[in-house]
Amino acid sequence: MRTNNTDQNETNIPNFAALNTSIVNEEEQLVKKLLVKELLANETMQELEKNYLIDIAKRKNNSTIIKLLEDIPTRLHS
Repeated sequence: MRTNNTDQNETNIPNFAALNTSIVNEEEQLVKKLLVKELLANETMQELEKNYLIDIAKRKNNSTIIKLLEDIPTRLHS
């Protein structure tokens, strides 16, 4: 478990950017891989981040990615 929020945010930025790109490109397997990586690192997603990514997936009309994102746990604002 990380104790430094700055370190955690810096770690999440590349993963969030990769998730964003893979959703736009409709790369379902990469989205799944990145979400599993996040879960294995015991990280949760902020509600705002999750909703943003779900919105992108909805614009692409990709129900598989939407479902993957909806199943990710969220955390309260840190």
